[in-house]
Amino acid sequence: MRERLVDSAYALGWSALKHLPEPAARALFRQIADTAWRKRGKGVQRLEANLRRVRPQAGEAEIRALSRAGMRSYLRYWMESFRLPVWDADRIARSFTADGYERINQHLAEGRGVVLALPHMGNWDLAGAWLVSYLGHRFTTVAERLKPESLFDRFVAYREGLGMEVLPLTGGAVSTIGTLAKRLRDGGLVCLVGDRDLSANGVDVDFLGEAARVPAGPAALAVQTGAALLPVTLWYDGTPVMKGTVHQEIPVPAEGSRREKSAAMTQALADVWADGIRNHPEDWHMLQRFWLADLPAPRRAGPAAGPADPASGPDQVAAR
Repeated sequence: MRERLVDSAYALGWSALKHLPEPAARALFRQIADTAWRKRGKGVQRLEANLRRVRPQAGEAEIRALSRAGMRSYLRYWMESFRLPVWDADRIARSFTADGYERINQHLAEGRGVVLALPHMGNWDLAGAWLVSYLGHRFTTVAERLKPESLFDRFVAYREGLGMEVLPLTGGAVSTIGTLAKRLRDGGLVCLVGDRDLSANGVDVDFLGEAARVPAGPAALAVQTGAALLPVTLWYDGTPVMKGTVHQEIPVPAEGSRREKSAAMTQALADVWADGIRNHPEDWHMLQRFWLADLPAPRRAGPAAGPADPASGPDQVAAR
């Protein structure tokens, strides 16, 4: 019953909310955000616990202000996502601007594949739609399996409607990792949201001074295929326009095994993301446990030693 209700709620969002006048939609979702913030449920409490890691010197009043801004940012993501299917190319172009996007164009023009790797910041769906409609770059991404299956199908259809090729993380008819690698070797573009390790098989990194685990996928694919690994950070700045930066390439280390190279590159990714989150903590939509110290003991222990798994959790679907 709960799964059916969740599916119905998303169906209502995509079918009805996109037709609301935009000022009314913004006001509605801000009210939803503020109501959730005042109730201070488990998600808000977890967000505040994470924000204390980001801003360890902040007092309680600052954390509460950041969490309110964070909930408004999170609900802005959903409001925009429900309305994206009816935005035309001009509206998408006016809603996002990115520094450093020329790096994407340069590598692709040279015939080299590109992996864009980003955390759950801002609105990654809007950034993806902008890549397609403004820069003209179709790309491949990965979607987490959701229950019920009809909800997963809705997310896939939504993102395919924005011009993305969407592969299932698990249960597909073909190898997801093999397809991603082929796209990259063919000089294509792959985009992965990579700050949540859904499989507990990721890479342990230092994140803002404390141990965390993030997926190995983005770096492992770059090592495997020779694609350029470009970190991305996104944020809102109080205006209708979302901002972003496509950062410099993280190079493959000259020495070490494939696993060691992947681990070093994943740490470099985490460092770039951490700087972006430190600068814009309210736009990091992390309402789950993230640092190892907060995880249950079985997940905190991590995987047995073995080869880096490119499939260890590249997450694109944001249904939490």
